[in-house]
Amino acid sequence: MGAARVAMPFIPARLVRRHGWTIGVYVLLLASLVFTVAIHPTYGAFDVQSLALGALPLALAAAAQTVVVLSGGIDLAVGPMMAVANVLAARAMLHVSFRDALIIAVLVLVLGCAAGAFNGCLVVFSRVPDIVVTLAMSFVWGGVALLILEKPGGGAPLDFQNLASGTSISPWVPNALILMVLVVAAVWVPLRSSRPGLALYAVGSERTAAHASGVNVALARVLAYTLSGAFSAAGGLALTMTTGIGSPLSGTLYTLSSVATIVLGGVSLAGGKGGMLGPMAAAFILTLIPADLIFLGIDPNYGQVIQGTVIVLVVMVGGLAALRRKTA
Repeated sequence: MGAARVAMPFIPARLVRRHGWTIGVYVLLLASLVFTVAIHPTYGAFDVQSLALGALPLALAAAAQTVVVLSGGIDLAVGPMMAVANVLAARAMLHVSFRDALIIAVLVLVLGCAAGAFNGCLVVFSRVPDIVVTLAMSFVWGGVALLILEKPGGGAPLDFQNLASGTSISPWVPNALILMVLVVAAVWVPLRSSRPGLALYAVGSERTAAHASGVNVALARVLAYTLSGAFSAAGGLALTMTTGIGSPLSGTLYTLSSVATIVLGGVSLAGGKGGMLGPMAAAFILTLIPADLIFLGIDPNYGQVIQGTVIVLVVMVGGLAALRRKTA
């Protein structure tokens, strides 16, 4: 992402040094959009709305993964928890008013927090590695989703779906983009500079040092999973808004896609480094890939191959950069 310095020379050098990767991701997003317009000249406002709708659940899944990875863990239950929220909302919202749908949405978010906290408590108090616990819980939550709704069905009021669909300000500013910014900012902005937020970074950077500094490591880790549950539930609600139904398998691809998104967005899998801005842009980039493949007449399933390749390449670049800093 060193191209950020060349592409935007008017950006202060200090900002490039601190946020060079994030700036590079946004440069890559801009380049991706230019490429999309080049291969599909009629790309317009409606396509931008479709892009935002597709990116919304992935961006929220990435937000869920980000808070856990920043604390030094990983959450492989993100996708199934999104599916639970999706089917629960779709089943409960069928034939209800918009007001009742909003109440149900709030309850789903609360349940998402509780489910995330449960995952966190299992990780912290069992002392079993995060990857093992959350992998096991992914099967549990996947089963819960099937128990709630065996096959795609349910529904949601049109006004509730319109919270993400269409536009309210301008044809070029989709509701899905506004909703994404509001949801992520509502949690991340106050958290980022607060003591709990700093604790997440401290625990992710060096758990032993954080404990020696007086940070409640267990509480910080449980908080990370609680927030992950909240973002996962929001992602499930986004699926309900964007599809209008619930599907017990709707979250299948979002766990691994969320990892790909945060890696591309500059969040270190080692923990303690990164933020939300990069993954949000990366969600749009990874959503654009299948669309561009369709425009080029290529099987969009190759998009998963590209995502896997992106993870490998970005991790290799990050590893080489870290090695270079150590030997410099």
